Amino acid sequence: MTSVTQTFPGTRLRRLRASAWSRDLVAETRLSPADFLWAIILREGKALREPVASMPGVERLSVDEAVKAAKEARSLGIPALALFPYTSKEHRSADAALAFSPDNLMCRAAKSIKDAVPDIGLMADVALDPYTDHGHDGFLEEGEIVNDRTVAALVRQAVVEAEAGFDIVAPSDMMDGRVGAIRKGLDAEGLSRVQIMSYAAKYASCFYGPYRDAIGSSGVLKGDKRTYQMDPANAEEALREVAMDIAEGADSVMVKPAGAYLDIIHRVKAAFAMPTFAFQVSGEYAMIEAAAQNGWIDGDRAVLESLLAIRRAGADGVITYFAARAARLLGA
Repeated sequence: MTSVTQTFPGTRLRRLRASAWSRDLVAETRLSPADFLWAIILREGKALREPVASMPGVERLSVDEAVKAAKEARSLGIPALALFPYTSKEHRSADAALAFSPDNLMCRAAKSIKDAVPDIGLMADVALDPYTDHGHDGFLEEGEIVNDRTVAALVRQAVVEAEAGFDIVAPSDMMDGRVGAIRKGLDAEGLSRVQIMSYAAKYASCFYGPYRDAIGSSGVLKGDKRTYQMDPANAEEALREVAMDIAEGADSVMVKPAGAYLDIIHRVKAAFAMPTFAFQVSGEYAMIEAAAQNGWIDGDRAVLESLLAIRRAGADGVITYFAARAARLLGA
């Protein structure tokens, strides 16, 4: 960038900020409903909208209600949904068998949504934590999450979800080598059109707590996930993770969480110029909602400002529970 010397009083930067029309003209980052993937929690049942206590305003939706949400998303200009399943304890198992069933909740939801709203994009989470009886993202053997056996299972899960109609499979497990294995597995089944959005830099964060409540994992999780999710202290490692996933065939990459990792989003986008997404996770959502409900912040402004910051850092799109609300605030 060419250096330009600007001094007061000849230069008054406030001139550009003085009017709304002027601020709009010189805005460097813009936010629109097309920037969002709406994160939605599914559950079994019919005509059911079940509140998630730790995420005020978020509800677990039965499949028929998820179809309504998809129609709402389309009318608001939101291009895609990111779906996640709630699984009760009695349907969880050590072998995560439900993850591989073509009749599971995720697959039935995908088929119903695509029948009703065929042009909406659907993203499927690929990980075993909603299905394991210990709440981890992989298979547990003698106290250790084993990598290669888990990867083979993730390939099966991704293929089942892709066959059900998901356009994007998004491995969130952080096992080594899973992106390449999933790409080979999809291609072998004639599913080469299906995108992989890799949770490439997913940190072992405290901000996931409400989500674990939402999917039924918080009461069953044994230990923590620091042996496979990233250390919040590390940034260079994130670039290595992203580089490996791109080399293995990821179509896009993701940083998770978003708000506390804006530097990582910026560095990933600058280093790789790849489609880069960020997940504004459940804890980020809950903090804004709790502060707004207590009257400490303006909730609507906080929603838009937080999303704008993620975009400004370099994210091409944001997975967020605020998608519909933000779209309405933007005047969609």
